[in-house]
Amino acid sequence: MAPVLLSATLSAQGVFSNKTQVVLEQVIQDYPNHFYNIKGEMISQAMQTARYRSTLQLPGSSSSTITISTSAGLGGSGWTCTVLETGSFETARSRFSEIYGQLSNSIITSGNQKTFILSGQYEAPSEDRKSTHIVFSLLPGVGDMKNLKVDLSLQQEEKVWRIVLDVQDGRELAQGAMTSN
Repeated sequence: MAPVLLSATLSAQGVFSNKTQVVLEQVIQDYPNHFYNIKGEMISQAMQTARYRSTLQLPGSSSSTITISTSAGLGGSGWTCTVLETGSFETARSRFSEIYGQLSNSIITSGNQKTFILSGQYEAPSEDRKSTHIVFSLLPGVGDMKNLKVDLSLQQEEKVWRIVLDVQDGRELAQGAMTSN
């Protein structure tokens, strides 16, 4: 009987500790440092913006980058991960829903050991819309973390469906879901 209980306990814990959530937590922990600790080699630099490869990316994703802008008044940084690119809407929709499930209501521990809950409202993607965005916030929104936003998006460009996960200073983003045609 004990092995069954142990197995049930481990699988229940797995709900709250998955690879997507673990990587995202590491990215969020480095947010106050403008992603300095996960910044890899420089990819490009133009004017007051530099792009770097990230040393962290979600399992199975094709790329992840860090963008740092030093322009006056608009300075900031962001981490972007292209999770999936596919010609199949069904595949993209399924993976989008799966990632949302892995992130929604996750418990995130910041670098100073404060805990937050990742909160965002799900909206099901539709093939007749060009994009769907779910904007997550960290609750409670205090200190350095009050402006952090996590944006999960499904976008169609040409005949390719792309899932992107962004972590950035989100003063201009509103929490919730957005769609566009």
